[in-house]
Amino acid sequence: MTRHRILGLLLLGALGTIVGLTLSRGASGDPRPPSTTGPVAPAVGASHAPATAGPAPVHPWGPSTTAERLDARFASPPRGFTRVPLAPHSFGAFLRALPLAPAGAPVVDFAGRPLYDEGRHPNIVAVADLDVGTKDLQHCADVIIRLDAEWRYGLGKRDMSYRAVSGTPLPYRSYVAGERAVLDHGNLVLRRAAPAKRDTHALFREYLDVVFAWAGTASLERDAKKVPMSDLRPGDFFVLTGRPFGHAVLVLDVAKDASGRVALLLGQSFMPAQTFQVLRPSGASSPWFVVGPTDTHVKTPFWSPFPVTALRRLP
Repeated sequence: MTRHRILGLLLLGALGTIVGLTLSRGASGDPRPPSTTGPVAPAVGASHAPATAGPAPVHPWGPSTTAERLDARFASPPRGFTRVPLAPHSFGAFLRALPLAPAGAPVVDFAGRPLYDEGRHPNIVAVADLDVGTKDLQHCADVIIRLDAEWRYGLGKRDMSYRAVSGTPLPYRSYVAGERAVLDHGNLVLRRAAPAKRDTHALFREYLDVVFAWAGTASLERDAKKVPMSDLRPGDFFVLTGRPFGHAVLVLDVAKDASGRVALLLGQSFMPAQTFQVLRPSGASSPWFVVGPTDTHVKTPFWSPFPVTALRRLP
């Protein structure tokens, strides 16, 4: 539990007492960034996106209309690898088309302050054109929830619900109806505490901050489906819980070769809340993480290796 989380909850108007925050967050899933520094290398890949079946995915938060897509910035998988096919309107198609900030854009925190070496790090090759919010809330697990929720919202769905670490469901429809998460004798419950409001993306974004305050790696791991590497797809994620912190990284794209190896584009947020970033393996020029069929772990630059058994998928 961190001072930033407590301040975030107070600003949200939640009853963020120390006891309540501990109850709701458990293992927060928001690791503290190391102090390593270095420049961001030029983007890898051709300038033209591969053909995509179906209409372009909707990204409801309103990114720049000129933003470059992930699959355009990183158009070329490693030699011998081919991107896996994706169904139109799938979470994977939504992530493959993720809008990126201009090349060289810095990593900044929720207050707009550059992190690392003036916003640059050798293991970060791009940042997404996605707001961080104004509070220290959108950490590693939270941004996975955010992107899953935005994908559903863009499809016109309004039945999304995510659970707090305590197990309390936090449905969006209840938030629209005026119900709010409050503590009752140490238990997180929903109570009518505000007038019903019209569904707008601004209200939806407000709701997500509440989810971020009460969810974390523990709830993400608990509520997601365990997935074998043989069934890996974009939109899956690796998650490890821990005390006081765990971590999670999101699979943004997948390519495969004839020998059974997979190449992954991985993304994460971190602590403090910061711009969502596309990662690169340590010491590599390519942003693709290659995993062999007999590998037992996936090495990422900001955390200990993730066992392949830590792969999960939201229902």
